[in-house]
This record gives sequence, C-alpha cells and structure tokens, in this order.
Amino acid sequence: MKKYLLFVMMMVLAGWATGTTIPDPAADIPLAKQRGRETVVFAGGCFWGVQAVFEQVKGVKSATAGFAGGASKTARYERVSDGNTGHAESVQVTYDPSQITFGQLLKIFFSVVHDPTELNRQGPDTGTQYRSAIFYHNDEQKRIAATYIEQLNAAKVFRDKIVTELSANDKFYPADEHHQHYLVKHPDDPYIINNDIPKVRALHQEFPQLFVGTVI
Repeated sequence: MKKYLLFVMMMVLAGWATGTTIPDPAADIPLAKQRGRETVVFAGGCFWGVQAVFEQVKGVKSATAGFAGGASKTARYERVSDGNTGHAESVQVTYDPSQITFGQLLKIFFSVVHDPTELNRQGPDTGTQYRSAIFYHNDEQKRIAATYIEQLNAAKVFRDKIVTELSANDKFYPADEHHQHYLVKHPDDPYIINNDIPKVRALHQEFPQLFVGTVI
C-alpha cells in the first residue's frame, strides 16, 4: 500500500492520477446499427495493465498483449526490453462498434489506462518501449484521436501537454502466452497490485456503465 500511495503522489505531482476525469470527445463515430469488428492498438506502459483494463470493457471482444512499431525479427519481450527496437509494449483491442465507440475507448485510454503526458515512461517503467502511442487502423481513427488530443490540450485537462504518438497500425506482433492476461493469472504479483489493479478499479469507478469485469 505504501508503494501504491507513493506512485499516486508521483502521478499527482506530474499532473495526472489514475481515474482522471476528462471530457467526452467532441468528435466521435456514432454507435453502429449492426454488429461488427474494428481494431486499434494502444500503447501506454507495461502491456499487462493496458490489457487488464481493456479486456474488462463492454464491447471489447479481445485484448491481446504484444508489440507494435518495430520489425518482426525483434518482436520478442527480451529484445523489446532493451529499448532500442522501435517497438512499444502494446495491446491490440478488437471491439464491436455497435456496443462501444472509438471515442469511448480513447477516453478510457487517456483517463484510467496511463498518463499521456509522460514521455517514454509509465510509473516505474522507463524506455521508449513504454511510450504512449495509438496505432490507428484507418484515417477516421487517426482524425478522431488527433482531434481529441487537441481538445484535451486546449482544455488543459492535464498539467503538461499530451505526448501520445499517432502512427499507422502497420503490424502487430502478439507476445507469448506468459504475458497474456497476466493480471488474471498473477493477481498477487506486487507489480500488479501496485500498478495495475488500481487501474481496473478506476475503470469500474469512472465507467461503471462500460465495466463488465470483476471488481478486484
């Protein structure tokens, strides 16, 4: 608990804390009339926590931990951890646009998943592999994400400017099974307790209408 309180204090001093209240996106894609499947890749620190949040969101069909931004030959955890592969620890989110909008996913990403003002780090993790990034699937996602970042910066929601990168989702490489659903498999891991469980709790508190998991 002391470690978690210290982490929260650090985030508050940085102008962000898990559960930051932010406005809805001014631009969004309306809910689709029919079921479907859309994909986007989010990077926001260690992929354990990013996956743990999104896999408990209504309308998300799958959330897969992996790597994006680099080459296939370096898409391995041991190589990515060096911080010089171009990859970011990422989560590929596949969702039903008739149940949740892209804008709602963005709001979750910016408010409870990570601190979008931290450059090449999140919490205790440092390096370009922990950078904040959105690997968009199409031009519409790019436009909405860019517009939302401008909206949040203009409203000065965070003390510092958002540093989230926007890149095309050229290729995503799933991590090995050991890293999939890590929070579910290792809820007593001190890293999970101090860094990721608070995010899931914040999701439940800030987005109860979109939370479909189990309160931890």
